[in-house]
Amino acid sequence: VQSVVRVVFHDRRLQYSEQQQLEGWRWSRPGDRILDIDIPLSVGILEPQIHPTLLNTVEFLWDPSRRTSVFVQFTLRKNGGEKGVPFRIQIDTFGAGGKGDPPEHLHSASCLVKVFKPKGADRKQKTDREKVEKQPAPEREKFQPAYESTVLAEVG
Repeated sequence: VQSVVRVVFHDRRLQYSEQQQLEGWRWSRPGDRILDIDIPLSVGILEPQIHPTLLNTVEFLWDPSRRTSVFVQFTLRKNGGEKGVPFRIQIDTFGAGGKGDPPEHLHSASCLVKVFKPKGADRKQKTDREKVEKQPAPEREKFQPAYESTVLAEVG
C-alpha cells in the first residue's frame, strides 16, 4: 500500500490561505522542506518519495503484513514554524487500483501538532501536565493519556 503524509493547517481559517503560506515559505526559505522522512529511524518503508515542489508532503510504500513505522521530521531550521500555530499531520493510505483505475482510498488518520520554539515544548508539556494533575479525577479522565509515540485519530 502507499501512504501520503502531509502537514496542513488545523485551523479552517488558515486552510483557505494554505497555498499562499506555502509559497511564502518557499520564497523565504529556498531549498528547505517543511516535512521530511527520517529514513534511518523508520522501519519497513519502501520507496520513500520526496517531491521537490510539495514541501509539506512525503510518500512511501509499505507492506501491511510487516511491522512498519515512519519517523517524520519538521524543518531543521532554528525557527521552524509559527509559535503556537496548530498544524495537523495527516496520513492518507491507498491500495493499488485496478488497471487504469486510480488508487483505492483505504484510510485517513491525523493528529494535532503545535510548534514551539526550542526548549519551549518541554516547558509547555510540564505546565500542561501540572494543570491536568491539579484537576479532580472526573475532569482528568477527559484528557487523552500520554503515549511514547504519536497516536493518530481516524479522519471521518
